Amino acid sequence: MATPARLPFATNLVGLPTGLIASVGFNDDPAPLHISGVREMNDPLFQMLAVAEDVADASEAFWKYMIAVYGLYLAQKSQDAGDGFHRPFRSSFLRLLIGWGYDSSSPEAAVLKGWVESRFGLLPGFHGEPIISFADAAFLTYVEERMASRFHTNSIFSQLDLLYEYAQWVLSNLVYPEESHVRLYRGVDGFHEHHIVSRSDRHHFILRLNSLSSFTTDRWVADCFGHTILTVDVPLTKVFFANTLLTCFPLRSEREFWVIGGDYRVSVERD
Repeated sequence: MATPARLPFATNLVGLPTGLIASVGFNDDPAPLHISGVREMNDPLFQMLAVAEDVADASEAFWKYMIAVYGLYLAQKSQDAGDGFHRPFRSSFLRLLIGWGYDSSSPEAAVLKGWVESRFGLLPGFHGEPIISFADAAFLTYVEERMASRFHTNSIFSQLDLLYEYAQWVLSNLVYPEESHVRLYRGVDGFHEHHIVSRSDRHHFILRLNSLSSFTTDRWVADCFGHTILTVDVPLTKVFFANTLLTCFPLRSEREFWVIGGDYRVSVERD
């Protein structure tokens, strides 16, 4: 399969060139990534995390902070509150992640990919179908869904910024304190969502992952999603979120990790 030309990079908010972040070299030897100003503007959260003894404690601190700052309990309700006034739905990062869980090319997924574009400068290579150029119908659909007003309330990108920084703190301090990478698996039935950059042999590729992709720590779970298993050592700095990091997250059985894209060394096994 030929590799399409990469769409031009967008600007980012992490202080390193986007081309570097997307490269095999970065993924082999990563540097820390932080979204500009997020930790500094939310110091009370990280003070609470500093005294957390485990993921459950950290999860409780994060959720209480999000309730206080974004009113997320209210964000789960859209019905009449009982006082005669209708309360409109307020966007929540949970709504986006659950929407992704049902369909990684859904409108909710477009907003998540839009956040990756805004913060890391990586445009998607797939949204319902491959994206080769800005003129593609798939790209136009992505842009329309990314900008949909129904999801862009309640400072949704700021919520996602905090979610990423929370995940980074927990992964580096509580889950993988001595590691730079985590081994993840993805089951596929083809490479239509990703692009083959090169192959060294039939089992070892450099693969251009979509701007945001789902993986799992459980090889058996990956087997349920396709006959071809991709194995990738992902830098912790490019893990957007993992569903095991929040005890309140409703969909945790698949041990899903959301991975920020770029060119990765991938081992490929076929059943």
